[in-house]
Amino acid sequence: MELKDRLKHARRLKGLTQTELAERAGIAQASISEIERGLSRSSSHLVKIAQICGVDALWLAEGVGSIPAPTEPGYALVGEEIQKLSAADMVRQMLAKTGSGLSEEARNRLLQAAEETDSHSSGGAAKAGATHGSAGDMIRIAHYDVRGAMGGGQVTHDYPEMLRDVRVSLSHLRELGLDFKEPHHLKLVTGWGQSMAPTIKDRDPLIVDVTVREFVGDGVYFISWGGHEYIKRLQVADDEHFEMISDNPKHKDRMIRKEETYIQAKVLYVWNGNLL
Repeated sequence: MELKDRLKHARRLKGLTQTELAERAGIAQASISEIERGLSRSSSHLVKIAQICGVDALWLAEGVGSIPAPTEPGYALVGEEIQKLSAADMVRQMLAKTGSGLSEEARNRLLQAAEETDSHSSGGAAKAGATHGSAGDMIRIAHYDVRGAMGGGQVTHDYPEMLRDVRVSLSHLRELGLDFKEPHHLKLVTGWGQSMAPTIKDRDPLIVDVTVREFVGDGVYFISWGGHEYIKRLQVADDEHFEMISDNPKHKDRMIRKEETYIQAKVLYVWNGNLL
């Protein structure tokens, strides 16, 4: 069984689509597709993928050993159980148990990938204020390269690239006043331009709720209009129009038709500390 077959088997064992697995791993769906089609024969994300699928990282990467039960002690399902061991600790245990047939180079490669996974996870947590919550309180927010322009508009992309996800304390988000039903409804996007300053500055990361697909009251929304994407404040002007408002007085407000406006998400929080 090749890597492409092992990955496909592990993903199906967990009941995930390629997109769902990619989102949890913080990588592009195309990366999963390339491995499963045999176009890529290795990845630095295999340890993390193994954690998500609840399988042995050594088996997934090298085909050594057998598939463990998802609930076997010592294994963690990212986003569903508290991780009991770091990725590096897990790999060390597995190498001691079933890695005797591997070359020293293969053993070092697996351990290095695991340590990189731990490093990235801890770094993301620090940036997102991880000290505000316990390990079981942490959630991951997927970060997409979708640029909502605060000005002239960004051209809409059908397949946004996923960037590294961010780990943050769920209770801390609640303390900040964010109103949402489920954590997985939250995504991170980037605002570009100056038209929403000082509320949102150029390239500020934004937490949005992607389940809000219609107008639910005055607020800042991520919208598509005229083939472009915007992050703007919306208010109802009349039965047929929204007023698309820029917080920066140097930029003009616009009247836009409701039927031509497609709400993609509602902006809840700016990573500069502004609650919307």
